Amino acid sequence: MEQGKEITAESMLKEVNNAIFNVLVGGQSYKIGSRQLTRADLSMLREMKKELEAQINAESESCLLDDTYVAFFDGR
Repeated sequence: MEQGKEITAESMLKEVNNAIFNVLVGGQSYKIGSRQLTRADLSMLREMKKELEAQINAESESCLLDDTYVAFFDGR
């Protein structure tokens, strides 16, 4: 993340998505020479993603019931 930039839920979500991508593509851990490195836990990243998406949805000017659909069935 760039220094001097405000940390927002949107920017955090972007970083979390990047981290998830890196785990999925590159694996949970990897080795460089004799050093073993482990990336963030995938389940933790997915939970963070859900929380950030919920926060972004709560902050946006949206309807009370997001992701809700209404169907009308006329002519019984």
